[in-house]
Amino acid sequence: MGVIAPLLALSAALASARSEVPVDPDAPEARQWLLDELGKPQYQAARPNWFDELAQSIWEWFQSLTVPDGSAFGGLVPLIVIVLVAAAVVVAVLVFGLPRLNRRAPRSVPLFGAHDDRTAEQLRAAAQNAAAGGRWNDAVQDLFRALARSLVDRTVVLVTPGTTAHEFAVRAGAGFPDHAAELLAVSRIFDGVRYLGETATLERYESVRALDAALTASTPAGHESRATVSA
Repeated sequence: MGVIAPLLALSAALASARSEVPVDPDAPEARQWLLDELGKPQYQAARPNWFDELAQSIWEWFQSLTVPDGSAFGGLVPLIVIVLVAAAVVVAVLVFGLPRLNRRAPRSVPLFGAHDDRTAEQLRAAAQNAAAGGRWNDAVQDLFRALARSLVDRTVVLVTPGTTAHEFAVRAGAGFPDHAAELLAVSRIFDGVRYLGETATLERYESVRALDAALTASTPAGHESRATVSA
């Protein structure tokens, strides 16, 4: 309908031109008059844009999904195609499960009260440096966070703001039942050093380091055991 008005205007303009200009143009001149008239902004604005052409193409494709025998069944073909596609999606979800959109916890999520976006490797390196300098408190805290970051990255445990070290250890123990007691033990070491004013030692650092190495080399129970830790 957007093209009709400009065409009517074109017809009126040509009629006016014929009445005002008492000449009989030859074919090339008449063609040039028509091109000049169609080049005006109102006619250019009436041309379909890319969205109109895309919508028309999609509609024509749907119309082509019909049986060309004139039967009443032909009109049901588009609906049948849609139903089959939806059924295929449902079957895929049932067989393969929901897609993993992004199960890695964002690095911006605080780990046990600290806004620390370092990777597990960076945290381990910091812990080693602190241990080399005899700063056992820093070494224990960084290494426990490295352990936690590693399990979060492996999607064994999902953390949220407010997750405590104890809660993390309990949920991680579900993925590594053979190390559940050790996880609780090192979480108590972390809490004692960070919150209770306790002093870390080489022995405590080594217990966290040994557990981190053991979990890194282990596979979670069920291969993809995951636990969501609520705040």
